[in-house]
Amino acid sequence: MVEIKKEKDGFCFEVRSGQGHVLLQSVAFPSKEDLETCVGEVRGRLGNPACFERMTDHNGKFRFSLRSPGGRILGHSALYRSEAGMENGIKNTLTALSRAGLP
Repeated sequence: MVEIKKEKDGFCFEVRSGQGHVLLQSVAFPSKEDLETCVGEVRGRLGNPACFERMTDHNGKFRFSLRSPGGRILGHSALYRSEAGMENGIKNTLTALSRAGLP
């Protein structure tokens, strides 16, 4: 599920799992139209592995970032204890974004 929220500095979106856990929190966009345009561009490239950047923090936790076609970071995941958990989070994020009612 993808939820759009109005924040004090613009609009953001959250990708949630079927159980309601936040998989990805986006950066702020100046307008809802900018957000929808960017998500629409990403949805066209979801099969491209370059959409996701995988990282490990200094404590050994895993996280991923979603990138636009131009390389801009659009959002970050929560921290995962395992690489397999992170990969599952990416898979669930892909599913949610492909089903979202956005352009």
